[in-house]
Amino acid sequence: MQSHRLVIAEDAALLREGLVSLLERLGHTVLAAVGDAPALIAAVEEHEPDAVVVDVRMPPNFSDDGLAAARTLRAGRPHLGVLVLSQYVSQTYATELLQSDNGAGIGYLLKDRIGDVEEFISALDRVVEGGTVVDPEVVRQLLSRRHDPLQRLSPREREVLGLIAEGRSNAAIARRLVVTEATVSKRIASILTKLDLPPASDDHRRVLAVLAYLNAR
Repeated sequence: MQSHRLVIAEDAALLREGLVSLLERLGHTVLAAVGDAPALIAAVEEHEPDAVVVDVRMPPNFSDDGLAAARTLRAGRPHLGVLVLSQYVSQTYATELLQSDNGAGIGYLLKDRIGDVEEFISALDRVVEGGTVVDPEVVRQLLSRRHDPLQRLSPREREVLGLIAEGRSNAAIARRLVVTEATVSKRIASILTKLDLPPASDDHRRVLAVLAYLNAR
């Protein structure tokens, strides 16, 4: 199991302490655990962690302060992973987070996901490694709203794109769908072509594909 250096930002004291206890028990180092957005920024500046786990809504305004702080931190720290926790499904929050992509790992999970320790830690690992993770429940709810450009995709391609949005690797998608990795690669290439995402050295095409997926209404 990998060990990460983390900062936790959650205004609910019981959940904050629970996260600290869980993560430290699993061998991670929690450098700071804070309850508001300004304290999050200060803690990251002091400790320079591998990643932050942050609630979307927190003091001082109880709006999207946590998400705004995370985006500010990412702007100056290209390797900082950000795992955002939310009480409810929000397409807006998920999209805003992904639009802040600068090559570092990003994740958007519902707080209920913390109860599944294995899934939560797997998501955290993927974020620290530079991956993109979107909560499966967010993916499921958005599936019912899909329209162009996703209408160009076949049902199987939409299924593959949904798994990409969950942060699954090609190998994991192949195992889930019981196909070869070569088949998955061909489907992803087709998806990117249909979404008008040609090869480009400075674009994270998988993230752009997920953005198209989230923006579909």
